[in-house]
Amino acid sequence: MKHLKRIGQTMKFAVLAAAIAGLAQTAGVANAASLHTAKEGDTFFLLAQRYGVSVDELTKANPNIAPGNIYAGLQIMVPGDTGVKAASDSKPQLLKETEPNEGPTIKAWGKTFNYSKVVDVKATAYSAAGDENGKWGAVDYYGNPLKLGTIAVDPNVIPMGTKVLVTGYSHPGLPDHSFVAVARDQGSAITGKRIDIFIPGSKSFVNDFGFQNVKLYVIDK
Repeated sequence: MKHLKRIGQTMKFAVLAAAIAGLAQTAGVANAASLHTAKEGDTFFLLAQRYGVSVDELTKANPNIAPGNIYAGLQIMVPGDTGVKAASDSKPQLLKETEPNEGPTIKAWGKTFNYSKVVDVKATAYSAAGDENGKWGAVDYYGNPLKLGTIAVDPNVIPMGTKVLVTGYSHPGLPDHSFVAVARDQGSAITGKRIDIFIPGSKSFVNDFGFQNVKLYVIDK
């Protein structure tokens, strides 16, 4: 009987161990993702940069969310354990200029860009609102839907299709410190050393950008 009792105790310990392991595994799954409560202006692109994941990973983790329909209060699943990073951990690498033998470069977001010149411009911002885009609607000069990374320029100063690293601005609807943009749009008010930056979000949210002095690095395509 003692032997049978010992076997019974052993089985109880085995069941308990399995239960604990199951709980640990469940906790691991719970910690493997975090929820982000969306704010106005959030996009999968911005969240991917903030949390250190790819846009594809965010899309797969949120199959029921349309990337173009992110609104304030929406719960977005962030894959991995990056959702609880401190704010300082989510900041991108600061800009750093170097001048190696092959020509000037600038580092941003962990990448090195070769640039041919630097242009200081006055910047404003525009949204997809109808009254800001005329009869053509929320499309760029080529008829493509407006998206983050589109800027309007004076083609006599910055030729259409020019790729630039935009730096020196401040707005919650844009990536911290810098972002890559392409001159895809024009506007009658954008003349000389002026650019207009498209920012996703409401007109009032975008208008908080105001007028800012920014620096453009014309980078190789």
